[in-house]
Amino acid sequence: MIGRLGIENLALRRGGRLLFEGLSFAVEAGSAAALIGRNGAGKTSLLRAIAGLASLEAGAITFGALAAEDARAEHIHLAGHQDGQKPARTAWEELSFWARWNGASYDAARRAAERLDLTRLLELEVRRLSAGQRRRLSLARLLAAPRALWLLDEPLSPLDADWRERFGAIMAEHMAGGGLIVAAVHDPLPIPAQAVEIAP
Repeated sequence: MIGRLGIENLALRRGGRLLFEGLSFAVEAGSAAALIGRNGAGKTSLLRAIAGLASLEAGAITFGALAAEDARAEHIHLAGHQDGQKPARTAWEELSFWARWNGASYDAARRAAERLDLTRLLELEVRRLSAGQRRRLSLARLLAAPRALWLLDEPLSPLDADWRERFGAIMAEHMAGGGLIVAAVHDPLPIPAQAVEIAP
């Protein structure tokens, strides 16, 4: 379990351009951080760096008592702004693949689909789903294979008002169980969260 995420004097570079430097903040178990800033400021790059998918220019990322390699392998979910789903697969094929990839059972995937009101859509091809339905399918991975740290890139953007509220309740439930959330956002999250501005 990740008890604390620490970002210490971080600098990131992308495509030869320095995105930001000197960034420090911490997220404790049971809390959330909302990354805010203009487009291209580096919010997505920071999420990728926390997940171990982008190199650091300077600084450090720590996961409490856990080694970074162990934390990233077993305790982190990254839900990107692009869902990465294969259009020709059925919703069930997509969800069950990712659930099993993350060590979850088929039963856990079914329960996640039910929680996100996807059961009646599971036999449809992904390309036939609306943007909001595809986002719920992507977010179902978080519930199928529980992990402590959720890294979310614009998680609510294609959701309607009802599903924003409902997923807010799911995020609050995750935090109440000791989970951590770091989300890149343009609109406020429906949960209490410290605002972390990403700027040059």
